[in-house]
Amino acid sequence: MSEVTYYVALPFIATESGIAPGDAVECFNPNSAVMRAEAFSHKPDYVGALAFSRTGDPATGDFRDAQIIRKFGYVPDDLSAL
Repeated sequence: MSEVTYYVALPFIATESGIAPGDAVECFNPNSAVMRAEAFSHKPDYVGALAFSRTGDPATGDFRDAQIIRKFGYVPDDLSAL
C-alpha cells in the first residue's frame, strides 16, 4: 500500500499536573486542521490546540514523526508522543 498523510487537530486541556491532550480530530486537509485547531483554542474547556500531519503506511503502521502545521494557545513543549 502507498503512503498516506493524515491531518489532525488536537486540543489541550489544563489538568492538575499540567497540560494534557484532548480528543484528536482527523481533518480533510491542512487548512481544515488549522481551522479546527484554532476553533478548539477559543473554546472555554481548552487551553490550546495544534494542527499537525503524519505520513506513513497504514498497512504496516510505519509512520514518520508528526509535522506541526500550527499551534494556538498553550501547547506542551514535548510533543514527542504525537
